[in-house]
Amino acid sequence: MKQLILLVAVGLIIGSSLGSSAAEPAQVKIENVQVRLTDHGHVVMLKAEGKVIPVFVDPTVALSIHGALSGEKTSRPLSHDLMHTILATMNVKVTQVVITLHGGTYFGALSVAMKDTTKVFDSRSSDAIALAIHFKAPILVGRDLLDSAGVSMKEQGGAETL
Repeated sequence: MKQLILLVAVGLIIGSSLGSSAAEPAQVKIENVQVRLTDHGHVVMLKAEGKVIPVFVDPTVALSIHGALSGEKTSRPLSHDLMHTILATMNVKVTQVVITLHGGTYFGALSVAMKDTTKVFDSRSSDAIALAIHFKAPILVGRDLLDSAGVSMKEQGGAETL
């Protein structure tokens, strides 16, 4: 009887852990990142599957992301350049970033690996995006976020418009 109870308990634990992973939304890898200046300020464009998620950022973060994308260097290192250098020197790297939206605010979950350990850190989405680009790490968003916040891209005369 004790063995049967143990088997039922193990089955419930395994079943509940399988069920919880199924509840997580499917994730989509961002295919392209661009920085633009709009009438409303600097915006990072996260592109995937014909849609773009606009993330508004401050000018310094925009400069940092643009520099990481283009390879252009500033005369002095920006904060993300410094963080990249520190982490890389310590054999630590960003392995992925997951962007989410809660209450109208974007959040970044920054996964950082060192030896056999990976830690996930809460971050501003813009900082997470900048570090992901510096480390050439994938940027992921939930399918639900892409569907709700993503805007379809249309080609008009060679220029993309939202």
